[in-house]
Amino acid sequence: MPENEENEESYRKYGDPKKYDPSFKGPIQNRGCTDIVCCILFIIAVLGYIAVGILAWSQGDPRKAIYPTNSRGEFCGQAGSELEKKRLLFYFNIMKCASPMVLLSFQCPTTQMCVEKCPDKFMTLVKAYTNKKDFEYYKTFCKDGVKDDMGTPAILRDGLCPPMLIPSKSFTRRCFPSLGLKGGIITIGNSTTFDDGLGKTDRPAKDLVDGVKNATVVMEARQVVIKIFEDYTHSWYWILIGLVIAMLVSLLFIVLMRFLASVMIWFIIIAVILVIGYGIFHCYMEYADLKGEPGANVTLQELGFQTDFSVYLQVRQTWLAFMIILAIVEVIIILLLIFLRKRILIAIALIKEASRAIRHIMCSLFYPLFTFLLLAIVIAYWAVTAVFLSTSNEPIYKVMNESACPHSAETCDPANYSTNQMKKDCPDSECLFAFYGGETVYHKYLIGLQFYNVFLFFWCANFVTALGQMTLAGAFASYYWAAVKPDHIPSFPVFSSMGRSLRYHTGSLAFGSLILSIIQIIRVLLEYLEHRLKGAKNKCATFMFKCLKCCFWCLEKFIKFLNRNAYIMVAIYGKNFCASASAAFSLIMRNVIRVAVVDKVTDFLLFLGKLLIVGIVGVFAFFFFSGRVKAFEDTAPNLHYYWVPILTVAIGSYLIAHGFFSVYAMCVDTLFLCFCEDLERNDGSAERPYYMSSTLREILWKDKTEDPQQQDEHGELKKPPADEKDEA
Repeated sequence: MPENEENEESYRKYGDPKKYDPSFKGPIQNRGCTDIVCCILFIIAVLGYIAVGILAWSQGDPRKAIYPTNSRGEFCGQAGSELEKKRLLFYFNIMKCASPMVLLSFQCPTTQMCVEKCPDKFMTLVKAYTNKKDFEYYKTFCKDGVKDDMGTPAILRDGLCPPMLIPSKSFTRRCFPSLGLKGGIITIGNSTTFDDGLGKTDRPAKDLVDGVKNATVVMEARQVVIKIFEDYTHSWYWILIGLVIAMLVSLLFIVLMRFLASVMIWFIIIAVILVIGYGIFHCYMEYADLKGEPGANVTLQELGFQTDFSVYLQVRQTWLAFMIILAIVEVIIILLLIFLRKRILIAIALIKEASRAIRHIMCSLFYPLFTFLLLAIVIAYWAVTAVFLSTSNEPIYKVMNESACPHSAETCDPANYSTNQMKKDCPDSECLFAFYGGETVYHKYLIGLQFYNVFLFFWCANFVTALGQMTLAGAFASYYWAAVKPDHIPSFPVFSSMGRSLRYHTGSLAFGSLILSIIQIIRVLLEYLEHRLKGAKNKCATFMFKCLKCCFWCLEKFIKFLNRNAYIMVAIYGKNFCASASAAFSLIMRNVIRVAVVDKVTDFLLFLGKLLIVGIVGVFAFFFFSGRVKAFEDTAPNLHYYWVPILTVAIGSYLIAHGFFSVYAMCVDTLFLCFCEDLERNDGSAERPYYMSSTLREILWKDKTEDPQQQDEHGELKKPPADEKDEA
């Protein structure tokens, strides 16, 4: 008896159970607007977001991120300009790029100009000047204004031509010397030395290495990005086909679950185990095949970071790591299935009930497509705005010099630099394009606008997701609380629920998504700060950042869980966000054991379904893009990194599968909360009948021993209602 009173007290500390209300028939129709202040704030923020986009589009220029820029700040290869055919960037003196300042300013202190093709022969200005044909060729790499009667001293004094031309090749649309290796000695052409055109006729070819190295380090990240971009341009239609296949497979799974829920769930469980098992087998075969291959035993630590990621697949340790990771995942899944085998049977039955609800509300299956469309618009707007903001700076010109100069690295104007005092003080200096920047108010607050762009992206994306959750919750709640199914289900329940959500609860949606967005932006800031402080190697700071990141990750997961259930309560009762979140949390805590053992097991089974779809489509994409199957060798596109489309298809497949399976997940969560309220409101008698189906009663009555409300004053189990005993 005391133990039962203690259970009852513990049960009631999370609020009083719902009382019987004969007028309650499901989602309330007569409701008012909620969280109006947050609604107004959200509208103002979105209008400000639009204003930021317009400002960015008027100031930005994406060409700055695409085309190489010469010393005048002009774009090489820009369509419609006089440089349209001059796509390559040529350095007058590549050896000046050996300066350590290049890595700080991201600009070589030498004249750079746009050319049609890189030099293919070695010659100096002095030698070329003596041959008319050679000089005409040489002038294609000189500035405008070079005349045949000027003389080489005057040409070099005015910096109109480079002192020498070196055979070069195009790399990331820039001309770099074609260096070779002969007997362990660096060569240019077939010679180990070269004439620099400035009086030194036997400079070693290795002097060019530092300049090339620094210039390529500056462009290394851009090179990888350009290659990835090229891979996307060559494979985008195959990626779309892969995503369409993922959508069709997801839709097929959902439709089959309507009729064969139990069979499909067991098929998903077995198939996931088999797919991961095949992955382990494939990794082992690759690991075994590389045995004895030259360089295959190099460790990943020794290999370091390589921009050509295919190199890692030629190392045995890579496949060993993949095999171990997959084996651990396989063992975890099998152990979970063993320990949760009884609850899995209950979860399968709950998914069957969700299938019945979806059968009566078929349009809910296609609602994720609308969510995808809205999210695609949000992502596209954020990406375009980010690009325009990052390229909205003005060209900045700096004084570049070889000898000591008091004006070195100062800002200059190339239009009048030849007559400027700085040029008189430093005769050998030049005013060259350095980078994009600016000193106006707009440029000073540019980082703030980028932050605002990221924050509004999170807020809008979370708002779209929240709208989908509340819309589906309202539709499935109207199914549950219908006394006679499907006769009492309202017409077009999904559209009716979305209309109520937007008309009355835009503020609540904005409130919940705002809280989540603040946490997400804090996580982004923590990642940024940790990256900035990584060079300090402070163990205490590193530990604190790890702890903070872990705490905010847990907090984000909790807020997502709370928001999801709060939106269900808002959809049913029409109250504000805080009241709904409190009611949902109290209801969950009064039924915490059911939530833990039934609802979460259902989420786990649906997650396995997503993994299976990703595995099926991902394996198909791997064999297609990697060219491992001879039938696809001629069809598959030629790529720099074949993992780019594979990874894109895998991530896209998961998002698509998540979108379709989220309908089931939302249906299960809504039915579960409604079931818990139904148990509190009603007792199964003729006066207070349950709204749940007899199947759902049979499923979840097994957990009634954990519910103090289902025990009498002696702590004994209450008898089930008459109709349920008859069914038994």
